[in-house]
Amino acid sequence: MMKRYYVYILLCTDNTYYTGVTNDLETRFLYHQNGQNPNSYTYHRRPVEIVFYTEFNDVNQAIAFEKQLKGWSRAKKEAVINDEWEKLPNLAKRKFPNQ
Repeated sequence: MMKRYYVYILLCTDNTYYTGVTNDLETRFLYHQNGQNPNSYTYHRRPVEIVFYTEFNDVNQAIAFEKQLKGWSRAKKEAVINDEWEKLPNLAKRKFPNQ
């Protein structure tokens, strides 16, 4: 059986997003939700909600996509969350075209 990897975005109670990668989405979600690590980003931002996830068969692809997502603006993350991938090219353009 092929191993699966998941890149996910959580919506935190303070309306911020947390992006992560795991090979066990359910267990990882419970880890965040139960606050098992007081030093984690999500600990004081619970409860959290999974608003997006996607699957990969290749761990390197999953890690690369997680890193890419982490660097994206909130608007780009929300386009992904809302399955509006077609909005990404415009969101990637500079906000100040005269500069």
